[in-house]
Amino acid sequence: QVQLVESGGGLVQPGGSLRLSCAASGFTFSMYAMSWYRQAPGKERELVAAVTSAGGRTKYADSVKGRFTISRDNAKNTVYLQMNSLKPEDTAVYYCNAAWSPAGKEVVSYWGQGTQVTVSS
Repeated sequence: QVQLVESGGGLVQPGGSLRLSCAASGFTFSMYAMSWYRQAPGKERELVAAVTSAGGRTKYADSVKGRFTISRDNAKNTVYLQMNSLKPEDTAVYYCNAAWSPAGKEVVSYWGQGTQVTVSS
């Protein structure tokens, strides 16, 4: 049974930090690219950060570059999102995604249930 379980969300003041974790099970974690998405009320889900299967490459949304860092520990089947200098506009539900693109076949993708991040004074 595939599971992606996010944790670490909560309420934080502007300028504060949070570290999200996503623990994976039920699939070969090291084969999958991992990403964090977020969805604010009334907005579409957007990509925040992504990391390749081996962790060698990352990419970030322009809005979080220099503030957020994605990392993964393949030995622990976990991906992290360190969020610093948080702003009210970072308020959203944050989702973990696992994706694998086998050659010539459809992308295999799994989603977590989401964790709420609220940035407010």
